[in-house]
Amino acid sequence: MPQLVTVRVSRAQRRRIRIWIPLLPVILVLSPLLILAALVAIIACVAYRLSPVRAFGGAWRLWCALPGTRVDVQHGRVAVLVNIR
Repeated sequence: MPQLVTVRVSRAQRRRIRIWIPLLPVILVLSPLLILAALVAIIACVAYRLSPVRAFGGAWRLWCALPGTRVDVQHGRVAVLVNIR
């Protein structure tokens, strides 16, 4: 399960910005919205005749596979690096 997200923004001729985001406090703060999103997902699964258990199982597998993911985006003189641990 991911524990920390590191975001680094590099701009030409400017200071680099580095932000560390611990995921547990963010999840705890957003838990009411997560419950609402889960209810909406269940309704969508029923509407499209999908198994909610299999859908949530697939989402859980994706969530657990995130550690080690690294995303680099560069546009012009700005580069953004997102590292999930």
